[in-house]
Amino acid sequence: MASDEIKPMDFEPEQQPTARNHKLRRGAYMLPSLFTVLNLLCGYYAILETFRGEASDMDNAARAIGAAIVFDMLDGKIARLMGSNSEFGKQFDSLADVVSFGVAPAFLAFGWGVKGVVLNRSLAAPYVVQLGWLASFAFVIFCAWRLARYNIGMAGGSKYFVGLPTPAGAGAIAASVHAMWNPIEDWRKSLVWVLLILLLGFLMASKIRYYNFKGVNLGRRRTSLAVVGMALIIAAIFRYSEATLLLIATMYVLHGIVMEALRKVRHRTVARPG
Repeated sequence: MASDEIKPMDFEPEQQPTARNHKLRRGAYMLPSLFTVLNLLCGYYAILETFRGEASDMDNAARAIGAAIVFDMLDGKIARLMGSNSEFGKQFDSLADVVSFGVAPAFLAFGWGVKGVVLNRSLAAPYVVQLGWLASFAFVIFCAWRLARYNIGMAGGSKYFVGLPTPAGAGAIAASVHAMWNPIEDWRKSLVWVLLILLLGFLMASKIRYYNFKGVNLGRRRTSLAVVGMALIIAAIFRYSEATLLLIATMYVLHGIVMEALRKVRHRTVARPG
């Protein structure tokens, strides 16, 4: 009878892999959320730096928003690679994006491009300031609207985003501040800046399509020319970050507008009777 007894140790080899697999799955779900937290931290830090108000502080805020964009890209990429997409992660990421790509760039846009006009003591300055805070608040609304629309499947596809992605809108503001450095004090320039903020907000809420780069496989073998091109872009960002990042942000914002205009021209040409 003693030889027929079942000992607890007999089950340990089967139980241990199960517990280990559970921990691995749990870690797979936690890793993307860690990058989301880093994204949120960058947005919070950008707001704090904007409050400090010096030109160097504004540049630090712009850099923090740029870092948030990188972390936002990584959390989605890692979640897809590890098969750990979840509804919780999706909602958490969107809430973090509202802070990092809505509230933080709105504060930065107002602090860098609008608040300084009060020093100008022009009669138009108070009105520009009023327009500025309204435009920056509108930017936050458009950002939240864009993210909500994306979450219910109305702003994404296999190749294109519908509407300017919120990281791109925030990146355009951050790249402009990083490139131009000194805060705006002339009310005319500030008015142009306010119009740019509104344009970025409208583009986020629009139905203009933007390429999403989801089809780009970084692990696939590439030609030596493509590798050299990527290396040159990275080197340019490190060496000439001001001009390079502003150029990249501007080209991405404009490419959707240009492609939309070309599509409309092509449709009218096809619809026109011969």
